[in-house]
Amino acid sequence: MCAVLISLLAGLTSTLRTRASLQFEILALRPQLAVLQRNKRRRVRLRVWDRLLWVALVRLWPNWRKTLMVVKPETVIGWHRKGFRFYWNWKSRRGRMGRPGVSKEIRDLIRDMSSVNVLWGAPRLHGELLKLGIEVSQATVAKYMVKHRKPPSQTWRTFLENHVKQLVSVDFFVVPTVSFRILYVFLFLAHERRRVVHFNVTEHPTAEWAAAQLMQAFPWDTAPSYILRDRDRVYGKTFRTLAADMQITEVLTAARSPWQNPYVERLIGSIRRECLDHVIVMNESSLRRQIACYLDYYHGSRSHLSLGKDCPDGRAVEPPELGRIVAVPKVGGLHHRYQRRAA
Repeated sequence: MCAVLISLLAGLTSTLRTRASLQFEILALRPQLAVLQRNKRRRVRLRVWDRLLWVALVRLWPNWRKTLMVVKPETVIGWHRKGFRFYWNWKSRRGRMGRPGVSKEIRDLIRDMSSVNVLWGAPRLHGELLKLGIEVSQATVAKYMVKHRKPPSQTWRTFLENHVKQLVSVDFFVVPTVSFRILYVFLFLAHERRRVVHFNVTEHPTAEWAAAQLMQAFPWDTAPSYILRDRDRVYGKTFRTLAADMQITEVLTAARSPWQNPYVERLIGSIRRECLDHVIVMNESSLRRQIACYLDYYHGSRSHLSLGKDCPDGRAVEPPELGRIVAVPKVGGLHHRYQRRAA
């Protein structure tokens, strides 16, 4: 009796399996027939629902390969994998699992810091972010920092700023006289406070004369560490030898590149625009007096943007309590210094 019952159950199960398989087969064939009818004269193109149907059949029906005709089985497996990735991407966006993402602001900050500070690696950048209260891992910093950065180098501006306290610029400029003679002015400009350390005038500049001006500008142990100059031949062997003996390193600009010596070039332009363009130079002594008069105004009264609107010698702020404002003529009345005096 038990054997008969078991046999009946087995037959029923086989019948049910056969019917289920038949239903799956019909479900697989009908959509493929519809696809073929829809694409009679062109390449077969499946819609999203066609692909989703086969992704579902792969999970529910073991014999799905036998009825597949419009595409290869590898294609259906690829659809299944894409569906798997899409599902987990969608689930991750819902915030159910996974580590929190890095905001765009932090990513941009990491890229900016790494591009500006080419000497910094991921550990240094990570430490700087921790000091700013930004909690990210070092691996995240390495992921978002700029790759293939240029090798460390410094621009002329960086060089000048790094050596501002030890750097002096020198340069010549020419001034015509009333009799059409050409006079040469030699300037020494200290970068730290934009002070003119020394200047002199001559009609015949030579290497020996330039070396003598270097000695006069820096007596005893006051020589700077660097002198920035152009490649003029007036700086001959005598000048170079004296600079080496004074332990001064000469920094040469590129040929025909005055922009590499900007501070002294700007000073020369200021002397011309604010003084020499408005006077007639008679001779060497006349030019020397005019420049000395202008430099007195330049050092003690003229404000400089790079010095925070102060002058090289420093100028105290005068409160209203000191009295009324008076104008003091400078440079023969070309400029004025305004200060307060008690009534």
